[in-house]
Formats: sequence, C-alpha cells, structure tokens
Amino acid sequence: MISPIRTVAPGEMPGSLARELEGGAVLLFPDLPFPFSDFERRFTERPFADGKAKNVSIRGEAAELRGAAGTTEERESLRQLLIRYRAFARDLIGTYLPNYADRVTLAGTSYRPFDVDRRKLSWRRDDTRLHVDAFPSNPIGEKRILRVFRNINPAGEPRRWRVGEDFGSMAETFLPRLPGYSPLSARLLAALRITKARRSEYDHLMLHLHDALKQDETYQASAPQADVAFQPGATWVTFSDLVMHGAMGGRYMLEQTAYLPVSAQADPSLSPQRILAAKLGRPLRV
Repeated sequence: MISPIRTVAPGEMPGSLARELEGGAVLLFPDLPFPFSDFERRFTERPFADGKAKNVSIRGEAAELRGAAGTTEERESLRQLLIRYRAFARDLIGTYLPNYADRVTLAGTSYRPFDVDRRKLSWRRDDTRLHVDAFPSNPIGEKRILRVFRNINPAGEPRRWRVGEDFGSMAETFLPRLPGYSPLSARLLAALRITKARRSEYDHLMLHLHDALKQDETYQASAPQADVAFQPGATWVTFSDLVMHGAMGGRYMLEQTAYLPVSAQADPSLSPQRILAAKLGRPLRV
C-alpha cells in the first residue's frame, strides 16, 4: 500500500488523525493561515542564504540563525519569521494532535528557498530518491521524527514529492541485506564524538535502510510509488522516519522538525521501532 495523503477539512476535529499519521499517512492542511508581512515577502522573491548550506535554520531556545544572507535587518526579520513558524507548528500539533502536545520536543526550524539539488550527487546525498529519514550523527533511539512542512512559493509552484509503499513491506525486502549491529562500534563512535550519543540497534538499522533504499536503482524505479504536488499555502505533516519519500522539485518552503517518544503514540506498535522488532522476531538492542 502506498502512503495515503489525508486532506484535513477546515475545522475538522482531531478524531483519529494521530492514528492515521502513525499508520503512514501524510496529513495535508490545504489553507491554514500563515500570513507574511510586506517586508517578509522578500524571502519568497529571492533566496536569503549564504550558500554554505542548502537551508537556513534556527536552533535552540535562543533561535540562533544559521546560513542566512542579507542585511542585519533582513537577517533578524528572517529569524523572527522562523520563530513564528515554529510557534505555528507547535499550535498545529496542539490543535490537531493534542495527545502529542505535552510530549513533543521541537528541534530545528528551516527556510528552504532553493529547488531540489539536481547536480550529480552521490546516491547517498540524492534526496530525490525514495528514502526514510535517519540522522548519522544524531541517534534518536526511542523517538520519532515528526515534520511539519509548508509551501510558501509566491508564483504558484508546487512542492513536488513522491511517496512509496508502507514501511513494513519495504522492511521485509531490505532487512535481510543489512549488516549486523555492533554495540562495540556504537560505543566507539560515541566515544570519538562522531555521534552525539550511542547508536541503538534501531539507529543502526535505519541508517542502513536509508542507504540501501537510495542505492537500489531497481527499487527506485519499480517500487510502488505515487507523485504528490503540495500547492502554495499548503501545510503537510508526516513521520518522515516511516513514510518513504523523495523531494522532486519546488522552491521556497518552511520546515519544522520535532521528536516524539514512541511511548507517546496512540499505538506504539505502528512505530518503525516496533515494526522492525516484529520483522526480526525479537526486541531491538538498545
């Protein structure tokens, strides 16, 4: 089954939205208000990025701005825009996923003004390929990666994705190919500060799934998948560690990353942590 796009109607009560999200849906909010001031509109007319990284972002409670270009006034205005988007994402979660509200931790907030990078990148860095998200230097263990995206393109250009089959079906295909987990290697990587914490077996498997998916040209071409176009003004929410996705095109987007403990889910058995354990027939090593 391909991950469904679930359009949330204006004023719709939360109901089963969390369970649908946990089951692999992408929640689509076509027109939640997030207005720009006249001054802020410049951030959708040309990229305010220094070119050293593909995104501009804020991190931490101090909301330190990274990767931005422009005058002092413009950089501060962009920082405030990202702070406002972080609050928007928090309010969205509180309204439509209320059981997550007190358990979720907001991480980085980003401004993404550039089109998808179509240079001849290595397969590992090519985000047009179907993949699930995993962070090489930042193990997450018993947490989920929840992301809130918004298309802010002023010229009618959609943000184009493709989405793939359900996580369990993909895992059945790729798990037998993955190398075994080494607790000693995980401890060494942490001791050398190559990773911010020790990788669990889950982190190990997800990194190798990410790479195996992207490297397999046959799977990329023939696996079940569908094209999706997120129109300007649309906001969409998904667990990017569960939903296979590839970014195919579109400029000017905002994104908020959040972490949710598996224990905070409506149904923890739907998490990739529990799905992988079920496929292996044993608990994953922590």
